[in-house]
Amino acid sequence: MKAFLGFTAVAAALALASCSTDSTGTSGGTTPFTLKMTDAPGFYDAINLNLDAVEIITEGGREVIDIDDNLPFDILKFRLGRDTVLASHDVPSGRLQEIRLILDDEGNDVWIDGQRHDLTTPSGQSSGVKIKVQDDLIPNMAYTLLLDFDASRSIHTTGNGKYMLKPVIRAIPVAVSGVVKGIVTPIAAEPHVYAIHGQDTIAGTMSTTMGEFYFPGIPQGDYTISVVPTNPAFLTKNVDVTVTTGQTKDLGTITLEAK
Repeated sequence: MKAFLGFTAVAAALALASCSTDSTGTSGGTTPFTLKMTDAPGFYDAINLNLDAVEIITEGGREVIDIDDNLPFDILKFRLGRDTVLASHDVPSGRLQEIRLILDDEGNDVWIDGQRHDLTTPSGQSSGVKIKVQDDLIPNMAYTLLLDFDASRSIHTTGNGKYMLKPVIRAIPVAVSGVVKGIVTPIAAEPHVYAIHGQDTIAGTMSTTMGEFYFPGIPQGDYTISVVPTNPAFLTKNVDVTVTTGQTKDLGTITLEAK
C-alpha cells in the first residue's frame, strides 16, 4: 500500500519511467515539466523518505511518473539554496492544478538525537495531501516548479510518542521570484525568520545551527524580514528589503541585541 503526499523530496539521479492516465479534458499538447525540491531547516538529524512515484495533474490530464530506484533519501540535505530534481518529463498542457507524491509505507523515518523513529502519514488521507498550484502550462514551453518543504513545521508528535508527517510546502514557479538570505547572530538566539509583505507573512523558516537562513521563491516587491528569537534573552529585529525577480538579496549578518 502506498501513501499519497503533497510535497517533494528526492535524491539526485533517480531513474524515472512514466505512464499517462486518461485525460480529463481536450489535449492541447504537452509541456516539458521539471519538478525540484528544496528544504527549510528543522532541528532533526535526518528525515528519510521512500518515494515511489509523483503525480502531476493539469486540466489536460494527469501524468504519473514512477520512481524505479526508490531508496530512502534524506531531504535535509537539500537546503540553503541547494535543490534536487525530482522529475523532468512532458506533461499534458493546460492549467496546472495539483502535485502529489506517493510514498511507500516502509522506509520513512525521522532521526532525533541519534535515535530513529518511524514516520507515519495521517490516517484517512489516502487520497493525498494535495498542493494546489494555479498556473498555466504552455505547449512546448519549458516550466520549472520548486517545492519548498518546511521541515520544522512538518513533523508532529502524537500522544503515544509516535511521529507523524503533515507536510507544509510552498510551490514556487522558479522564473517569477527572487531569493533572500542571511545569517543571524548570536546562534544562541535560535530564531525563527519571517518574510512579511504588508500584513501577510509570505514565508517562514528557522535559522540553521550556523545561524543561516534562506528564502527562495519570494515574489518581487518590498518586504520586512522579521527575526524572532525563541530564546527570551534576545530582542526581535526587523530588516527592510526589496526583492527583484531572478536576483539573490544577501542581508549579510543580522545581530540580535540582548534584553
